[in-house]
Amino acid sequence: MAELKKRYFVNSIPDYMHGAVDIDTQKWKSRILNAVEDVIAKQPPTMENCEGGLYVGCAGIAYALCHLAHNEAFKPEQGKLLQSAEQYATAAYRHAELPENKNDRHTKTSFLLGNLGVYAVAAVVFNATDRKEMVAKCLTAYAQMASLCLPTQFVECGSDELFVGRAGYLCGLLMLNKKTGQQVLSRHQVECLFNAIIKCWTGCMRNESQSPSPLMYAYYIQTSILQMLLSFPDLLKKDATTEKYVRDATDFVLSLEQRNGNYPAGMDEVGGPVIRAEEDELIHWCHGAGGVVYLFARAYLVWKDTRYLEACKRCADLVWKKGLLRKGPGICHGVAGSGYVFLLLYRLTEEPGYLHRALRFADFVYTDTFRRHARTPDRAHSLYEGWAGTMLYLSDLLHPEKAEFPLFNVFF
Repeated sequence: MAELKKRYFVNSIPDYMHGAVDIDTQKWKSRILNAVEDVIAKQPPTMENCEGGLYVGCAGIAYALCHLAHNEAFKPEQGKLLQSAEQYATAAYRHAELPENKNDRHTKTSFLLGNLGVYAVAAVVFNATDRKEMVAKCLTAYAQMASLCLPTQFVECGSDELFVGRAGYLCGLLMLNKKTGQQVLSRHQVECLFNAIIKCWTGCMRNESQSPSPLMYAYYIQTSILQMLLSFPDLLKKDATTEKYVRDATDFVLSLEQRNGNYPAGMDEVGGPVIRAEEDELIHWCHGAGGVVYLFARAYLVWKDTRYLEACKRCADLVWKKGLLRKGPGICHGVAGSGYVFLLLYRLTEEPGYLHRALRFADFVYTDTFRRHARTPDRAHSLYEGWAGTMLYLSDLLHPEKAEFPLFNVFF
């Protein structure tokens, strides 16, 4: 049995040596379809299962099923998968339209946790099933939220961040533009949202904080904010000062790399007297190297600076060592989320060693060690915590050249 640490299984899996990495398509397809059946059975598209938006609700499962339907390996099952995706999207849309949800300012403007993400994913699913009227309704609802996201502090817990803030809104726009082919907002509207993020910390807030970085946000995942700014290179490069702010802030994050290749879980841990003990160290998509790697990958794609690529590789090496997480199979803080780091590096470098690592992490989820000693998440069949996200990871193994972390793509 693999040695147990507080947060992870010690990785004793042999690393890549040489040669091609073979993916058994039929084996993985069978396992994925079994997971689909289990997800549908254990978290059906009911109203009570819609709480939690994309993160743990029905909307996330709708996205997962739709994504699978567009994977070439599942062409024979496409019709059934899309039918199920539509059922989940319909339930999620109806839940978002409940008066208590439509009128709650925090819920309706949240991408990963509330209505905003529901409308975005429902539009993608209804577009795939040719429900044009519903696509229009969802896109209209999404567009109407833009003005609510412009005030400097429109939600108390983080107006710029990914889960509930402007970065999440921009993330949804990228997905909608790619997967529906429609421009939801005018260029001017997008630019206003982009500039609102910049102004939030180049004005009085930065002066009050005495920040060492030109852009600093007081949230755990400030790196995702920078990643979203980098995802609009035409706006980024429109103003040299803005681009310098973003690059300097990215380099500041890079300067926070710890001796083992990890990064602080939050800005409250930067420069403080207390450093997390190894047993308490966080290496997830939501905290640490497993998420910071996406910022550096995007920075490398935009600026072609190999420092960022080398940082990505160091993140991946740490995830290989400590990424067999005990929290479960999911993509936020589980083994599949760690595995996506290797799929990201494989796309960046085309080095087969990263595909080997991704495959070995997928295998580990099916070991007795994992089944017996991993924790069961609260929402064990959801997109971010459970098997809905895991089955997307497994499906991306079948076409690793197209792999993308769900709703968080750096390639477009």
